[in-house]
Amino acid sequence: MYDSEDPYSRQASVDFAKVDNELTASSLISVDYIAAPAAISDYVTTLYHFRCDEPVIRDIQPASVGHLSLFPYGKGEMRFRDGHCDPNPEIAILTPLSTAAPIFVEGPFHVIGAALTPLGWASLTGLHAGEHRDRLREARDILGDDVVLIGERLILEYRNGSMRGGECALALGEYIGRKARPINSRHVELIRLVNTWLGSSLNPDIGDLMDKAAYSHRQVQRLVERYFGLPPQALARKYRALRAAALLSFPSLTPEFEAELGSAFFDQSHMIREINLFAGRTPARLSNNDSPFLSEMIDPKNFRELG
Repeated sequence: MYDSEDPYSRQASVDFAKVDNELTASSLISVDYIAAPAAISDYVTTLYHFRCDEPVIRDIQPASVGHLSLFPYGKGEMRFRDGHCDPNPEIAILTPLSTAAPIFVEGPFHVIGAALTPLGWASLTGLHAGEHRDRLREARDILGDDVVLIGERLILEYRNGSMRGGECALALGEYIGRKARPINSRHVELIRLVNTWLGSSLNPDIGDLMDKAAYSHRQVQRLVERYFGLPPQALARKYRALRAAALLSFPSLTPEFEAELGSAFFDQSHMIREINLFAGRTPARLSNNDSPFLSEMIDPKNFRELG
C-alpha cells in the first residue's frame, strides 16, 4: 500500500439509504446533455441543462472531478460526508468530490453547467484538487470577476428567454476554453498515464503506475492528489465503484464484465457499500431511471478519458 491512510475512514457518514428513499422522482426532472465541442473536449466531459420545477428537490451528486455551474433558479445546499454543508451560489464551482453528496433545494431548480476533466480542473482553476475537494464555492473567489460578468449575463438571458439552456451551456464551455491555461507538459503526460491506468482494470495494480511514471513514488502520490483530488490507491477505489455502477446500470452484462465485477470486490455487500459511498445509490436503484442526472454522470462515455 502506497497510501498511508484511507481518506474515507475519517469522515462522518451520510445515511445514503435514507436519502435514496426520498429522492425526487425522475418523471419530475428534465436533463439535456450537450456534447463538448472538440475545442474544449480535453477540458470538459459534458455540458448540461438540468430542470425541476417542484417546490422541493432532493438528488445526489456522484463523486466527480469538478463542475462550473450556473444556478438561475433554486436555493439550497449540498451536504458533504464530513458533515458540513455549502449553499449554492448563482455562479459556482463545485470542487472535486471524494464521495457522493446529497443535494436539497427549494425549487424550482435549474442548473446550467460543465463537468470538468482532471486536466480541465487544473487548467481552469489552477488549484490543488486534493486541498480544495468537497466544497461548493463562489466561482468569483476562484476564477475572478470575469466569470461573474459572463455568468450574470447568461443567467439574465436565460431568465428572460433570450437564450435557451443549451445555448447558455455552450457559451459557458466557450468561456472555459478561453480561460483554460497550459500546465506543465510532464504533468499532462502523468494525467494521461493515470487515466490509462485507471481504465486498465476495475482493480488496477498501483505498481504498474509507479513503474511507468517518470517520477518517484512520493512525487506520483503528490501529483495525482494535486490533479485528481485523491492519492492513487483511493482514486482507484473511487473509480472502481463509479465504473461498477455504470456497468450495473446496463440492462444486462456480458459474462466477461460479470466476471470482472465479481473479482473486483471482496463480496456483494462490499460492492454495495462502495457503490453507495461513491454513486450515492444502492445497486438496485441504478437501473430504474430514478435519477437521470446520476445516470448520465456514471454513463461510460463520461469515462472516455480512462480509455
